[in-house]
Amino acid sequence: MEKLIIDPTVFTPKVILDHEEHFLEIGGESRPQDVREFYFPIFEWMNDFSDELLNSEANTKPVIINFSFNYFNSGSAKCILDICKILARLRSRKIEASARWHYVHGDDDMLEAGREISRIVNLPFEFLESEMK
Repeated sequence: MEKLIIDPTVFTPKVILDHEEHFLEIGGESRPQDVREFYFPIFEWMNDFSDELLNSEANTKPVIINFSFNYFNSGSAKCILDICKILARLRSRKIEASARWHYVHGDDDMLEAGREISRIVNLPFEFLESEMK
């Protein structure tokens, strides 16, 4: 399995998915022209990673995904939710998984978006506020 790294653009987020370190990060702007096309390799990677974890007997390292969006559109919101559902399925199979939702101080809309996603999925969320970028 390979790491998946996608450099950010004006319309798409930075993505770092590292199976060895269990380091997962998606952040920036997410408003791609074709949301499904952009997120498809991320879903493929997440599903392969899940299979690898579920088939490993010695896996004890927690899986934490870091979300740090400045903005995302409604299509991206659905994809973010689907990523969280993949991690929630891992939790249901006794693999420690959670999310860290980074947001800028005063960005109540982004905080609320994270809270809404956390209410929908069975995945622990930690909300981390930072100062203006």
